[in-house]
Amino acid sequence: MSDDDKGFAFELETDSLSDSLGRLLPRRSLYIIFGKNGAGKSLISQRFAYGLIANNVRLSLVTTELTTRGWLEQVDSLGYSLNAAAEVGDFTLLSRFGVISDEVGEVVQINDVLESKALQNADISIIDRASSILQHYDDSPDKLLSYFRKFCSEGRSLMLLLDPDELPPEMVRVLSASAEVVLEMRTSEIGGSLNRVLAVTRFLRAQGPVQPRIGWRVEPSMGFIVDITAVS
Repeated sequence: MSDDDKGFAFELETDSLSDSLGRLLPRRSLYIIFGKNGAGKSLISQRFAYGLIANNVRLSLVTTELTTRGWLEQVDSLGYSLNAAAEVGDFTLLSRFGVISDEVGEVVQINDVLESKALQNADISIIDRASSILQHYDDSPDKLLSYFRKFCSEGRSLMLLLDPDELPPEMVRVLSASAEVVLEMRTSEIGGSLNRVLAVTRFLRAQGPVQPRIGWRVEPSMGFIVDITAVS
């Protein structure tokens, strides 16, 4: 079985994240990234997006926090320019704000997002920050999970960035217990310095080593860097 059949590559020459995190993201899977405001959820999703597209994965990304222009400028500052990929159609970027910062009036529902053509046609879809949408979900967490499973069973994978403080505890529990990949972005202050750690709660069907704790930092124009001096 080829690597293409086993999962999605996200390797970059500029960092060793892939070597520390299972080498491939499993296909037809739900990936959950938890983290509070400022913990680094958006940054790690931008690193995944850039790495996946560099490895020829069809990707769609929904941002609930930035305009499309603002998001592209943000990743460009990290050295993760995706303008060319967006122009040729390898990458589709959607924003609830469009290209200007006028907020959409109506509440966005998760089914409206997942049923959009861009997400239906992508190999992987990323929703940042999905918890701002799911906090309006009024059905049972089990029914929500079934909806996600149906979406993924049709050959797609879905990455949700969630702030647990925005969701009911039962929804957090159900999603944590059922996703193939569960990551948590943690921060702590040590000696006056901010320590950032990517904690791996679950990683099924890994094709390489998975470190339970990965220290990291971000540098302008260099993006995500695995920090060997941090907790690992």
